[in-house]
Amino acid sequence: MNQPSQYPHLLEPLDLGFTRLRNRVLMGSMHTGLEDRKKDFPRLAEYFRQRAEGEVGLIVTGGFAPNIRGWLTPFGGTLMSSLQTPRHRLLTNAVHAEGGHICMQILHSGRYGYHPLQVAPSAIRSPISKFTPKGLSAGGVEKQIKAYVRSASLARDAGYDGVEVMGSEGYLINEFIAPRVNKRDDAWGGSVEKRMRFAVEIVRRVREAVGPDFIIIYRLSMLDLVPDGSNWEEVVLQAKAVENAGATIINTGIGWHEARIPTIATMVPRAAFVDVTAKLKPEINLPLIAVNRINTPGVAEEIIATGKADMVSMARPLLADAHFVQKARAGQAAMINTCIACNQACLDHVFVGKPVSCLVNPRACEETTIQSTAAAVADNIVVVGAGPAGMACALESAKRGHKVTLFDSSDRLGGQFNLAAKIPGKDEFLETIRYFDNALQAAGVSQQLNMRVNAGDLAGFDQIVLATGVVPRTPPIEGIEHPKVLSYLEVITNPEAVGNSVAIIGAGGIGFDVAELLLANTTPDAESQKQHFFSEWGIDPEFSARGGVKNIKPANVQVRRQLWLLQRKQSKPGKGLGKTTGWVHRISLRKQKVKMLAGVEYLKIDDQGLHIRKGEAVEILPVDHVIICAGQLPQRELEEKLVAADKLFYRIGGAEKAGELDAKRAIREGTLLGLRI
Repeated sequence: MNQPSQYPHLLEPLDLGFTRLRNRVLMGSMHTGLEDRKKDFPRLAEYFRQRAEGEVGLIVTGGFAPNIRGWLTPFGGTLMSSLQTPRHRLLTNAVHAEGGHICMQILHSGRYGYHPLQVAPSAIRSPISKFTPKGLSAGGVEKQIKAYVRSASLARDAGYDGVEVMGSEGYLINEFIAPRVNKRDDAWGGSVEKRMRFAVEIVRRVREAVGPDFIIIYRLSMLDLVPDGSNWEEVVLQAKAVENAGATIINTGIGWHEARIPTIATMVPRAAFVDVTAKLKPEINLPLIAVNRINTPGVAEEIIATGKADMVSMARPLLADAHFVQKARAGQAAMINTCIACNQACLDHVFVGKPVSCLVNPRACEETTIQSTAAAVADNIVVVGAGPAGMACALESAKRGHKVTLFDSSDRLGGQFNLAAKIPGKDEFLETIRYFDNALQAAGVSQQLNMRVNAGDLAGFDQIVLATGVVPRTPPIEGIEHPKVLSYLEVITNPEAVGNSVAIIGAGGIGFDVAELLLANTTPDAESQKQHFFSEWGIDPEFSARGGVKNIKPANVQVRRQLWLLQRKQSKPGKGLGKTTGWVHRISLRKQKVKMLAGVEYLKIDDQGLHIRKGEAVEILPVDHVIICAGQLPQRELEEKLVAADKLFYRIGGAEKAGELDAKRAIREGTLLGLRI
């Protein structure tokens, strides 16, 4: 007898009239880097095929430009010629073979292009591109509309079930709509009706070209998060206009890329922006899609069940686990490898031109190259260290048929992830530990926790893997043994023991994490967290202000401690943080009046505080505590004993290289070793 689903609303089919989606999960558009080269389409096809196999209701590709003016980067992905349709058929055939639906996103970069051919409604350069766009003539506007229509028609020829017209995030269509960058005084600018005419004409003409039985998703910017974006009345007017023009579904867009407000990073509360979608729901009759920081089936189910949206969009969560929907339907939500919103291997890769991957799932976008095969001989393998690298290695080894024992001196799995989870906004890291714990048990891995291993304990194993992690590095500073001095481990474990004035030595990722922990204002529940987030970043909770932010001042932050964040290097503190999240951390600490100093020489620590030299000036920072965040060293004690005993072993993660708690590298190394050992 079939058990009722835990997620009945999420897994309910969506009838669009001419077609039926098998559930309410949209795999949202995300550029992977595989769209830009013909040779990468087989990899892209397998990437989509596995998500369709995992029962996603509707897939939207990364953005394809309708012409070269719309390129994101030179020679980027396009669909503008019938010569390109065969490669696109690889994608559509792969998805349809698994019973899925797929739409191609048409994305014209406008002034966000990284090339000199870019065009825009007005010749206003964006802060994220070094090129000033050419302002379109009236004839040029018509050419761009025709390019959208041609691309949509070709998408139908290539077997797509529909297209998503990208009208948000500050790209070309959004640029026409917003008075911020549309300074035209012709038929395409001025009044709101003229500013949104470009979007409406695209949807109307695409519908005429593709017929009635083709999905048109319109990605509507409901919250620009820039001062001169759309106001709410304009958002509603635009939604109704594209509905009347022939759209099938409206997808939510949140924030322009140039907005200085985080929208998808880990410090953003789950489903923080769903209420803006809910506010539009009574205004139109089309299905609406909610977006951003929806990463568990429970959160998604609540959104649909409470009527705030008709579908939910998840992009990064489906990088993390291709079979997210299938596991939810089977009652195996605890086995979902949850997205932790770190951005380290996905968006950070995109912005430096590297193919996308995933910190918690190194197979993402490498499904054709990172594959598991049964072990030829089942060995008895020991993995010492149950941090990210060790857990990944143990899991992959066991799944291939090896007998695996996982040791750790701690009483719990996770290693450094247990520390990371204590940092404000990083509690998602506990989801990764939960996933590995359940997956390791299912794979039959023997977990021997709270046990410190010596070389003799490893005598009976065929293969030894050291994933013993790192220990904090202690820099050679006079007075380093002073009672004022604390390690980052002590502080993360017991932040309330730290005084009101603090100097942090080391302005890398750990230094920033410690600073944010010491300055955190805790909030008791999800709704309070969301309200605090909106207040901190100056977002109108009613979504009525123009762009959602105009004349909304961020709340005054209550400064809990006086902090100095110091580094020896002359570079900007935090320079090594993630490309897409580092700026958020720097802004957050500036709001808390943290003094960030580079080029600092540490002279000594004594009862007076920390003595430093910067340039020619010598200064005493009269602090209660000095926290050492000066990097890590590999933990090599067990390794030395194994070498002395002439034992062979593998080394992964922090035991191999003590980087800045590089979990991305650790999980990848553990995974790859587990697949070949």
